Formats: sequence, C-alpha cells, structure tokens
Amino acid sequence: MPKIKTNSGAKKRFKVTGTGKIKRKHAFHSHILTKKTTKQKRNLVHATLVHPSDMDRVNLMLGL
Repeated sequence: MPKIKTNSGAKKRFKVTGTGKIKRKHAFHSHILTKKTTKQKRNLVHATLVHPSDMDRVNLMLGL
C-alpha cells in the first residue's frame, strides 16, 4: 500500500501542537484593511485552533 501524500497547501497553513491539536491563522487579514475596524484587525492577528468538526479533514490532508 503506498504512503499518503501530504497536501502541500495544508502543510504551509497548519501546525500541530504538542498535545495533537492543530493551529491555524485567521483569514481576512491580508488586504482591504481600510474598511475593517482596529478591533477587528487586532483580533485577526492571533492564531486559533481548528474546530473539532474539521479535525478529521485537516488530519487527512496532513497525512496524520
């Protein structure tokens, strides 16, 4: 049985924590920032965790 290839886009976007959770960055913080409030932009800076309902899909893309 061949090995599962890692999705190249996913390996650039997700990091696995020490406890096995998956970190991700927020979208909507790269351009068109003038119409967004300072509070909105500040809250988009911080990384967050992948939602549990999406964990199976992300794990499959990462080959975990």
